[in-house]
Amino acid sequence: MGDRDIMTDDVTDDKTDDRPAKDPPGEPDGPWARLGRFVRPRRRWCLGTRLVVTATAGWLLFVVAHLLASGRTSLWAPLDLMPPFMFAAVPLLVLAVAPLARPVRWRVIPVLVLTLVLGAGSSGINVATLWHTPPPAPPGAVKVVAWNTEFWDQDWRTSDGTRYSPDFYDYLREMDADVYLLAEYLYVDTSVRDMMSSKWTADMALRIDKLPELRREFPGYEVATSGELITLSRLPVVGQRGLDMTPWLPADQKAIPEVMRSWPTSYTVETLRTDIRVDGKVVSFYNTQINQPPLEWRLYDGEARGSNQYAHSRREASYRALRADIEANDHPVVLAGDLNTTPAMGMLRLLPEKLVDHTGALPSLYPVTYTTGTLELWRIDWVLTTPDVTVHRYEMPGADGLSDHRPQQTVLSVGH
Repeated sequence: MGDRDIMTDDVTDDKTDDRPAKDPPGEPDGPWARLGRFVRPRRRWCLGTRLVVTATAGWLLFVVAHLLASGRTSLWAPLDLMPPFMFAAVPLLVLAVAPLARPVRWRVIPVLVLTLVLGAGSSGINVATLWHTPPPAPPGAVKVVAWNTEFWDQDWRTSDGTRYSPDFYDYLREMDADVYLLAEYLYVDTSVRDMMSSKWTADMALRIDKLPELRREFPGYEVATSGELITLSRLPVVGQRGLDMTPWLPADQKAIPEVMRSWPTSYTVETLRTDIRVDGKVVSFYNTQINQPPLEWRLYDGEARGSNQYAHSRREASYRALRADIEANDHPVVLAGDLNTTPAMGMLRLLPEKLVDHTGALPSLYPVTYTTGTLELWRIDWVLTTPDVTVHRYEMPGADGLSDHRPQQTVLSVGH
């Protein structure tokens, strides 16, 4: 065999290696076979392509799992704490590099677009603000402020918790609302707080009575209160009551904890309903602060899982109490306050279907209401109404350092 023969053999082998491998004789060419060839590429992908494919498949599985599990089990709750904008940011970032994965880019890009569409409702991005213009307010429109005050006027972050804000009532008056829906009408007993931890426990709650101050600072306003919630109105109040969530609590949570028996509504009530006469009509204002979402990440620990299940059960019971009362209510409804629920949390599905979310009236593309340190990543406060209530203005100004929540200011009318 000569040199010419050797060269001929080498060339022949190289060409054979470059050709796409044919299916073995007798192998079907159906959809499963084609899927198998997609999963097992004919040629080895580079590292970048493998990373893009892995990120795409992983994110699609995560989004589908989130839509199925969020709000339904406490085991998923720690993942609910992710900033909602990630549901848009992740697929967009992968889309930006997907064209570099040339062997599979036209397969990856449609999947990424699908994940973006599936997660859009969870992202908290307010695209409606780009085209929605609220109608002008008519004469007699009502200004409503909903705000989690963070333990009223107490600065609980000081070492002993004895400092109080002299500007608290000034700040409230400057908003000049007809109706104030205020939460955390209580103080913190810092003597029982673990100063190395910011974790809230029931035995830290101190009941307060600020009615003399409120009558002095807000003359002409009527006051309704239940549990840790308080509503002020300069319009006539025709009815008020706290919504008892006990019927929806699991059996092991129905009993009021001993440390809360002197103030039972702080355990049984997370929503205060106040019926107020507005322009000749009775409107039901629901002032709410839902229990915090599960915060424990240590799911390997039984105590942590129990803590998460406790929080999840209370949240679900509170939502169900709200839903039952609103569905049985024939009056126009305004629900506003701290739902402790981001746009990504499936617990929102428990709200009554007849409520309208007015996020589109906000001027922000990504509205946030909760601040932690210098970060503002989450929106957990909401304003929803029945369709017979029109929102003419909706804003979330700063809290001037008085709270970790922004107040929600709305101007609304009934029947316009």
